[in-house]
Amino acid sequence: MKFFNLIVFSLLVYNLVLASPIKKKCYVKNKKNAAESSENSEVSDKMNQYEIDHINTLDSYLSECTILLRKNGDFPIGKSTKQVYLYGNGVRKTIKGGTGSGDVNSRSFDTIEQAFTKAGFEILSKDYLDEYDKVYTKAKDEFKKKVQSETTDPMSLMGVVMPEPDYDIPYAKEGDLAIYVLARISGEGSDRQAVKGDVYLTETERKMILDLAKGFKKFILVLNTGGAVDLSGIDEVENILLLSQLGVNTSKTLVDIITGDKYPSGKLATTWTKFEDYQTIGNMAQIDDTDYKEGIYVGYRYFDTENIDVMYPFGFGLGYTDFEFDVKSAKLSGEKFEVKASVTNVGKYKGKEVLEVYLSKPGTTIDEPYQILVGFAKSKELSPKKKDDLKINFKLSDFASYDAKTATYFLDKGDYVVRIGNSSRNTVPCGVIKVDKRINVKKVENKMGKPEFEDYVPEGKRKQEDLSGVKVFKLKASGIKEKVVKYNDKYEISEGVKALSNEEKAKLVIGAFQDGPASVIGSASITAAGAAGETARVADLKPVVMADGPAGLRLAKDYFIDEYGAHSTSGSMPESMVEFLPDAIKAMFTAKPEIPEGTEILHQYTTAIPIGTAIAQSWNRKFAELCGDIVGSEMELFKVQLWLAPALNIHRSILCGRNFEYYSEDPLISGAFAASITKGVQKHNNTFVTIKHYAANNQETNRYLNSSNVSERALREIYLKGFEIAVRESQPKAVMTSYNLINGVHTNESKELTNDILRNEFGFEGIVMTDWVVGLGGSTKYSGPTPYNVIKATGDIYMPGSKADYEAVLKALEDGTLSLEELEMSASRIYNLSKEIFN
Repeated sequence: MKFFNLIVFSLLVYNLVLASPIKKKCYVKNKKNAAESSENSEVSDKMNQYEIDHINTLDSYLSECTILLRKNGDFPIGKSTKQVYLYGNGVRKTIKGGTGSGDVNSRSFDTIEQAFTKAGFEILSKDYLDEYDKVYTKAKDEFKKKVQSETTDPMSLMGVVMPEPDYDIPYAKEGDLAIYVLARISGEGSDRQAVKGDVYLTETERKMILDLAKGFKKFILVLNTGGAVDLSGIDEVENILLLSQLGVNTSKTLVDIITGDKYPSGKLATTWTKFEDYQTIGNMAQIDDTDYKEGIYVGYRYFDTENIDVMYPFGFGLGYTDFEFDVKSAKLSGEKFEVKASVTNVGKYKGKEVLEVYLSKPGTTIDEPYQILVGFAKSKELSPKKKDDLKINFKLSDFASYDAKTATYFLDKGDYVVRIGNSSRNTVPCGVIKVDKRINVKKVENKMGKPEFEDYVPEGKRKQEDLSGVKVFKLKASGIKEKVVKYNDKYEISEGVKALSNEEKAKLVIGAFQDGPASVIGSASITAAGAAGETARVADLKPVVMADGPAGLRLAKDYFIDEYGAHSTSGSMPESMVEFLPDAIKAMFTAKPEIPEGTEILHQYTTAIPIGTAIAQSWNRKFAELCGDIVGSEMELFKVQLWLAPALNIHRSILCGRNFEYYSEDPLISGAFAASITKGVQKHNNTFVTIKHYAANNQETNRYLNSSNVSERALREIYLKGFEIAVRESQPKAVMTSYNLINGVHTNESKELTNDILRNEFGFEGIVMTDWVVGLGGSTKYSGPTPYNVIKATGDIYMPGSKADYEAVLKALEDGTLSLEELEMSASRIYNLSKEIFN
């Protein structure tokens, strides 16, 4: 182990020991606040009405997140068939969501095997499933020994995921009905690998799937995955369902779809294709510097521009029925373009369809992708032969290009082609907007530095197309007035903060801590058991409690209260994050506190909603808002004020371990769904979101100290765009910065990113917090952030907080590194938030 990590690890172990509720004077007595948060907890096993209501709400929509990638008409099977062969790792090890902060403690969770059994099916493959359990256990033991023997840094094993093993187990090759459930999990702390058993199918999986497809009368491959898998080489499979990971009712949803009680109606929010098709212009998962050389050509922007024949394009998805769409009208009012189209169900089953609108820019003076998504709408449920009329509109200036040479968002001279369809590869032109001259939309300043490379520019020219029958509109340049951003916003300092001592001001900008170097990772609150952290108790202020997400509210399922607060009965980290650590180290994270005899054990159950990618695959913003509504109502119940979600980073590479938390490879989808989730949460009383991770956080490899090197244009058009949309549409209460650096500067220490772009350009009015900075890094190129530099950058609170962080702020104030005004501005935002919530 590197010496630096040895020191960090020693401190961490010491801290974890302190995490147990040992009665020491350093603890803040908090029994009253903890008791208040437990008002809606329970000691019985009876399901609460809110749990029932929330599960039922989800159940009405979950199938909208699922997608048929292939179909031959064999499904649904109806009600008469009650025997099924179930194969694959996802049958008993069904995945409801990813690892780490994405894990949510619902009351219970049925596997796919259990769901089929409850629905009255006889499972004919029990022998196979029993043998697979033995194989998996053995493979896991061997994998643990292997990775532990190969590393010099045990902490690097946090979050590691074992690839699916190969095996030789007998299975039936003929029969009436077989379902193969292929599962993949990933999560916080570790990126995916382009190996068999992760991105690729194993030899066992491929052989079994092909055998079952050939021998069974009806066969479907089900993908219980949070991200893309390379499905090449299984062309004989005629039915493929992307189930995804849908939270608490994942398994029941599959049963409902197979039997026909529900139907798939989702669309891909990220391109699925052969791994070799994905761009390799920029690199990924580097230790020190990750270069985004591909620039703006991310996802379908790359595939469509280079005309690569992908397997399943962005926006693609089949259902049990089929649809046709017809453009009814198009018009341009000022700079607002509107298209009306009808969708008709021409198949035999009920269903819903999504229409997507894309814009092809002229690329007269700057290179442009073939097209970008600018709008979408989903139909109501349509029975066979029924139709629905949809209306989609967008403002041209909302999709202006960025000219880094002049630091200006602008509309280029030329023809803008508007297209409508049901995937990025199935569209028809519905309008051409002529722009006679360059129009400057917004003048800003380049803020984020310049990488040591030039962005990729496609070599090929766009093919000419016949647009003779398409209606042409002329944009009046006078209708768009150029905005000029001034970076001179002033922030008021609260009179209440001015009255505080410097020590109290410093405590406000540091997460609430106990003695020791850092609070427990991911579980630092003593007000709500299992919550991630809280603000300090200063003067008469009550703490603002923060709980993790994003697939629901992550709290401890079982806990107790003593005179020092609320404490989880389990360890400080999810089992999935630490399962491959050496036993001695793992014990530090999973050690259970000593519970006094006779102590009442309380329970708090939250609802696991679908992963972010699955929600986006619904293309239904109403459903996203309902998911936020569920979270917000549970926040009210359990006295949590800030949800550390939604997460809206871009699917830059399918290898990112946390892609399941994020929505899409497209910034419009990302921003729109984050905004809808935010509206759902924030409609409740004093419940707020924290959109994250701001910004360019697209890998887990060395996530604390890696620099995302990216151009100003790519940042603004791809990686910041979703945050801008979410802020302008929903005004989230908080933003969390990311761990990574951008062009060599930590995001949380970048005043340009936080103050100039987020606050001044986007109009953000809330608080900015860091991600949980705990010093888990090694001897790499870049050093870690410091609390006082975060405050100087107009960050408001350094999380999770430690005594050392607090002392560093005071020292910086004393030696002039940090000004009193800078400290008071950040402290004021935290102070005002607490007053807003609790007064």
